[in-house]
Amino acid sequence: MTVHPELTWRLGHEDDLAVSPAGNSVVTPEWAWHGATGRGVRVCVVDSGVDRDHPLVAPVQGAYAVVAGPDGKAVVQESDMADTCGHGTACAGIIRSIAPECELYSVQVLGAGFSGTGDAFLAGLRWAVEQGFDVVNLSLSTNRRHLAEPLRELGDLAYFRRTVLVASAHNLPVESFPWRFSSVVSVGSHAESDPHLVLYNPRPPVEFFARGSDVEVAWPGGGSTRCTGNSFATPHVAARCALILSKHPGLTPFQVKTVLYLTARNVREAG
Repeated sequence: MTVHPELTWRLGHEDDLAVSPAGNSVVTPEWAWHGATGRGVRVCVVDSGVDRDHPLVAPVQGAYAVVAGPDGKAVVQESDMADTCGHGTACAGIIRSIAPECELYSVQVLGAGFSGTGDAFLAGLRWAVEQGFDVVNLSLSTNRRHLAEPLRELGDLAYFRRTVLVASAHNLPVESFPWRFSSVVSVGSHAESDPHLVLYNPRPPVEFFARGSDVEVAWPGGGSTRCTGNSFATPHVAARCALILSKHPGLTPFQVKTVLYLTARNVREAG
């Protein structure tokens, strides 16, 4: 009989994440991102679109949407469509608050009520990878098994092209994709109020935890609201990746993930 380890999607208590000393004295938060603002790093939010004029989000350097082409296939084109449900604006605002000088882009793959198709998801993500964005925020996932392999291929392609995919774990303990793939940075949520607290999870598949509980986020129309979920933890880590790449351009996704690990608070304190 095969015994599978218990899967962890959300953090219960920080003491549950004890790790062995890392023995690291070089890669510190000061080395990794101190003084960085995200300048020079291109971050793409693949989601429900973004309110481009929102004061907590602007400026947005480019907005695109997946639409049906002349042959009915999903294609990506420039768009002035508003955010259809607020989710993308919320994620973009979190990124902007942590990496204020990054270049921010949006690809709309979700419609009103979080509706969307697998073809739109794949087309939007494929386009983002082909554009060579430095960081792609994916605060969404799918549990459709037939999409697992094409998403895995896109995750590998991004990895080899030096695009860091930061993907949200599902809020429920179900198997979904692409966050479960080792080529991406997978994120769950903790309930601490510190937006800069990132913790490493020694019991995968989720690799990192960030703030995702009662987060004040930008909302379409210029306002804000409070949201909870792994979706809102993910852009905290995406923004951290942008800071790291801003200070150390040229790092590979493997190196960025290693820096995240070595600078996670529970790993630093263990060392």
